[in-house]
Amino acid sequence: MRLLILGTGGMANTHAKHFAAIEGVTLVGGVDVDPARVEAFNQIHGIERGFGSLDAALAWGEFDAVANVTPDSIHHPTTMAALRAGKHVFCEKPLATDHAKAMEMTELAEQMGLINMVNLTYRNVSQLQKAREIVQSGAVGTVKHFEASYLQSWLVSKAWGDWRTESQWLWRLSKKHGSNGVLGDIGVHILDFAAFGAGSDFSKVFCRLETFAKAENNRIGEYDLDANDSFAMTAQLENGALGVIHATRWATGHFNELRLRIYGELGSVEVQHRHDWSKLFTCLGDDAETGTWTEVDVEPVPTNYMRFFEAVQSGQNLEPSFRHATNIQRVLDLATVTDRDRHELSVR
Repeated sequence: MRLLILGTGGMANTHAKHFAAIEGVTLVGGVDVDPARVEAFNQIHGIERGFGSLDAALAWGEFDAVANVTPDSIHHPTTMAALRAGKHVFCEKPLATDHAKAMEMTELAEQMGLINMVNLTYRNVSQLQKAREIVQSGAVGTVKHFEASYLQSWLVSKAWGDWRTESQWLWRLSKKHGSNGVLGDIGVHILDFAAFGAGSDFSKVFCRLETFAKAENNRIGEYDLDANDSFAMTAQLENGALGVIHATRWATGHFNELRLRIYGELGSVEVQHRHDWSKLFTCLGDDAETGTWTEVDVEPVPTNYMRFFEAVQSGQNLEPSFRHATNIQRVLDLATVTDRDRHELSVR
């Protein structure tokens, strides 16, 4: 598979590293509107060709697939162009900034018969995969309740850099720069984390969003700091389970932490994932009577990068697909509406 990396910012380095490590994948080009950035990126990863636009890369055309690592608002036009050119696409999350655009991308990819996957990176967490397997085996019985959280602290800590001076963080706080805030940025991850682990899609949602004051007039330079930075959601799954989901960038002491608890009539599972470790705990069978939790050892699973390559090789699309990400985007869109109108909405 000859792969083009579209967008050469921070996350693109992760894509390049993972794809380059797969036997059979060749990184053949990098694309960025910043000539200096794409040149530096190509030197680091040993990529021969650099382009200043996707149009220029498509005119060259000597590649099979695109890893789309552009900002959120650019996913739609660039992915549509790549698909129309017959290229398979591995897109960063969220697939698009709204459900309508995501659906256009999904329908075109499916019409063209092209491989389409979204990098919902926490599918790579083997503990989550195992938790889903346990739930689907019936070991926890009928799922009744769940709770999920995604906690970050980069508005508090400078561990990852200073958001007040760095554009890679500031754009995530500004609607006009294409951000849908914490809901769109990491909400997509924790919604997928919860639904995948519980083995059921969402049926109803109600969400509250909050944007806290962060600077004088909530503005730094060209950036209006108006995108939400905390949300709290109640949700029901199609299997009937009721639960809560919340996320914030103000969680002091939590650099990047996801947690999922699934409670069934026979037992429970809990997944904890941080930037430096992951753990799975179960309370099953007789342990439910004593409240005893056991940590479960889990083997690694193939990454999204590996499975995209597998899908291109086999011609069979794998999850997480554009259609799945589109369904998640609908939940995100409805969450914004429920915050505005202050009432619960059905997803379907």
